[in-house]
Amino acid sequence: MADDAAQLYQALRARDARLWPKGNVSANRLGWLDVPRRLEEESRDLAAWASTIEQSTVILLGMGGSSLGPAVLEAVRGAGGAGPDGKRLVVCDTTHPVTVGALDFSDAFVLVSSKSGTTLEPNVLLAHAWAQLPDPSRYAVITDPGTPLAKLAAERGFARCFENPPDIGGRYSVLSYFGMVPAALMGYDVAALCGRALGAEPVEAVALGMTMGEEARAGRDKVTVVVPDAFAAFGLWVEQLIAESTGKQGTGCVPVPTTTPEEGADRHVVNVHPTDPYDVAEQFYRWELAVAICGHVLGIDPFDEPNVAESKKNTNDMLAALPLPEVDSAAPDSVMDWLEQTVRPGDYVSLQAYVPFGRDAQLEELRRTVRDGLGGMAVTVGYGPRFLHSTGQLHKGGPNTVVAVQIVSRTPGPAVEIPGHPYDFGTLIAAQAAGDHRSLVDHERRVVRVAVDELSEIS
Repeated sequence: MADDAAQLYQALRARDARLWPKGNVSANRLGWLDVPRRLEEESRDLAAWASTIEQSTVILLGMGGSSLGPAVLEAVRGAGGAGPDGKRLVVCDTTHPVTVGALDFSDAFVLVSSKSGTTLEPNVLLAHAWAQLPDPSRYAVITDPGTPLAKLAAERGFARCFENPPDIGGRYSVLSYFGMVPAALMGYDVAALCGRALGAEPVEAVALGMTMGEEARAGRDKVTVVVPDAFAAFGLWVEQLIAESTGKQGTGCVPVPTTTPEEGADRHVVNVHPTDPYDVAEQFYRWELAVAICGHVLGIDPFDEPNVAESKKNTNDMLAALPLPEVDSAAPDSVMDWLEQTVRPGDYVSLQAYVPFGRDAQLEELRRTVRDGLGGMAVTVGYGPRFLHSTGQLHKGGPNTVVAVQIVSRTPGPAVEIPGHPYDFGTLIAAQAAGDHRSLVDHERRVVRVAVDELSEIS
């Protein structure tokens, strides 16, 4: 395998599009291979700019690849006692009115991250932020060159517009401006992060990807990534990378991030052993290499996301035809009975929680309860609409082994208006949940929907 892995790495470094099926989009998606070197060279400039920001908190408005990497870097910064002591980062990648309404802009610098500059969630979050804080000196954006967001930043006179290399897809962007600008603001040594990333052993990473693909083809497609408790947030990022890259054309790897060992006939277990926050950068680059090659083994394009747009379209269709339609819901205490009657060997359960942030412990407890109640079956959990830009591609485009439990809030949150839009955040997140439910049904996925005030109602 070592010789094969070395050859595949050389082909990847050479940007050989023949690694993936004809028609793949790799021609404008491989900039992540070299961007750590560029950011390593720019690290002093980033640090100098970050030192000019006076506010103690940075609020990042983004979604998917624009937000998950920075969220990991914030969550692990104290791990091992070696983290930076910079500004606090608050990542808002939800449209739930409880979370959005609780954002405190009084001593905040706002960073708006969107590759396309047209993604709905960052745009409506920016509209909300601007209504609270109409001070352009306290805003910066990260986006591709020439996007509508870049133009808006110029028109309003924002403090900075970081134009990212356009040949980097969102989920591969953590070592570009999308991850390193927030890292600089948090006080990380960006040069050290990039150096640690470039220190990853590439042939080993390629071998990891080869094994993932081969195991998936042999029926062990639940990639169970085990990390220490202090690095649990790493699962957010690696989950998106694996799921959105491989879950298409009826195949894919199902990422199951966990902090405790999980075994099963359909499991491929990978243990990850970071000991300090800078180790995470090495894992970022390692897994990017691995997943690109996993796509080669599976015979799919790891750089496109053909099914992500479906739920977006369904959301827009529903918002264009308000009021929202009623969606049938089951009793929360019927979920386990339904699952026991529905799941089959080789399935996995996806808990999709359109609830306010801050429920991590309760969601993990629910995940483990469902896992144990189903004899150790693979169970994943994610906040909606965050997961729509992450595992959502796998749910619709991957194998039809997903059994989805959509969880929505029974009680509407506060009325948080969206300036310039005829609906508020509560209506938007309800439309996103209903739109994804329709998409799952259209793909003949098995799904049950429940409305709760507390996650403990589910049994």
